[in-house]
Amino acid sequence: DVEMVTLTHSIPEPNGLVIRTPLGVVLHTGDWKIDPSPLLGEVTDAGALRQLGDDGVLAMVCDSTNVFVDGRAGSEADVREELIRVIAAQTGRVAVACFASNVARMETAIVAGRAAGRKICLVGRSMIRMAAAARHVGMDVDSQGFISEAQASHLPPEQVLLLCTGSQGEPRAALSRIADGSHPHIRLGAGDAVIFSSRVIPGNEIAIRDMQNRLSERGIRLITDREHPGIHVSGHPCRDELADMYAWARPQISIPTHGERRHLLEHAAFARDLQVPQAVAPRNGDMVRLAPGRAEVIDEVPAGRIYIDGGFLTPQDGEPLRERRHAATSGVLHAALVLDGRGRIASGPQVRAIGLPGEPERPLDDILDDLADAAEAAVRRLDGDQREIDAEVEAAISRALKKAAQRIWGRRPVVQTTLLRL
Repeated sequence: DVEMVTLTHSIPEPNGLVIRTPLGVVLHTGDWKIDPSPLLGEVTDAGALRQLGDDGVLAMVCDSTNVFVDGRAGSEADVREELIRVIAAQTGRVAVACFASNVARMETAIVAGRAAGRKICLVGRSMIRMAAAARHVGMDVDSQGFISEAQASHLPPEQVLLLCTGSQGEPRAALSRIADGSHPHIRLGAGDAVIFSSRVIPGNEIAIRDMQNRLSERGIRLITDREHPGIHVSGHPCRDELADMYAWARPQISIPTHGERRHLLEHAAFARDLQVPQAVAPRNGDMVRLAPGRAEVIDEVPAGRIYIDGGFLTPQDGEPLRERRHAATSGVLHAALVLDGRGRIASGPQVRAIGLPGEPERPLDDILDDLADAAEAAVRRLDGDQREIDAEVEAAISRALKKAAQRIWGRRPVVQTTLLRL
């Protein structure tokens, strides 16, 4: 049996799952936080969670994203107050970048813009689709209507607020196109401001930094939660909220999820500090037995992304794709060598390169001659018995070429060897 329990998060109407089994109840929180004023939807159903704890919870699978952050995540109501203040202080065009799935934040930006006398323009397909979906289920986020991108481009700057996709630096999203100057309607420049009402998702740091640099080059003022902490709150629980959840549910087993490895391990340690009897921090693909007996990892199942590569299904971290990434980053060297029946060099080695540079003072052909000399020396250092084994010869050439390439280019390319015997 599965029952839903009301929680709060940065999406509307999130729910945890109460999974009832013959051996006990499992509470899966999904993404959550404790927001006393969520603006859209109900507050966290603490009463239902306490009742679950009274009845007995075998295990809780719980969000770990903010386990290193003390205190509480904060409320969407506080963000609304701060965005109203920040937007009112701007004199040029204002663009607000946030996650389209955060409908409460979208509504907050709209409310703040209208409070400053601005007309609202949605920029980006995800933002337009999410506003339509919210309206379809009765969430009134656009009671006064939006203006089009073409209309926004002709209004005075102080009358426009743009609600944009692309807070994570996605290359085809609206904000990146504005930063590149390639958007068909929207132009921002000196005197305008972009407000990032969002967090940096780990892994997106470089893309966001590059986009922000391009915006800054245009004279645009950037406003982030680093300078104005109140313009964003996380949708995930900090340590005090985690402590509340464990106090309500009182599970016998903690299963941390939603985070990198260090988050899961810290969450497991935190759960033990909160007197949870057992905690298991699984890796992706681990199968955890919760009952009967102690909780433990008992098996592993396939996990991760599968690519279609030339009509073949291949794992994201499989050997072919690893080799391709290696070759793309570090280049390829190919060595060809002929040995006679006594293991002596009859021809070569010849070395060819793919994706590796030379320069006028040292042409690539000269470098390849030096690499061929290094490969030949490596083969000559082998004794007679070693030269009889193809794998030994190929390994010696590979080591020599990679060592020389590291000295020349500062990288270790893929090395392929063709060995012929007379």
